[in-house]
Amino acid sequence: MSDTGNSLPPGMVLVEGADGPFGETVRSGPHVLRADEPVEAGGNDSGPGPYAYLLAALGTCTAMTVRLYARQKKWPLTDVRVRLSHDRIHATDCAECETREGRIDRIEKVIELVGQLDDGQRQRLLQIAERCPVHRTLVSEIRIESRLA
Repeated sequence: MSDTGNSLPPGMVLVEGADGPFGETVRSGPHVLRADEPVEAGGNDSGPGPYAYLLAALGTCTAMTVRLYARQKKWPLTDVRVRLSHDRIHATDCAECETREGRIDRIEKVIELVGQLDDGQRQRLLQIAERCPVHRTLVSEIRIESRLA
């Protein structure tokens, strides 16, 4: 869905209220999206929730990065499918995590590479998948500055 009358500059996203207790309208450039919470969380389920958009950002960046690399190498990749899920786990259940108390966010990313690729190519594309810009942002230190308009 897009609305060319309300374009924003590249790199800017505007989120503003819409229908229901949690419904939001998301604008990015000429594109208009909906966000909401599911009915069981008190929303109207009129669009994906915030974590679904976070997973979508990671999944699309992963697929685009893998496709670009395979295209540059002229490898026979015909499709990339990325399935993602998010949950929160107890820190004590994560042996490789620095956090030892409370809960931590865990994102599982399963990448399906379609095409006549050999094992070496598949392993290299898995490495490349972890270098997509959104993946790198999520695993790095992030500073978010909030201020009033």
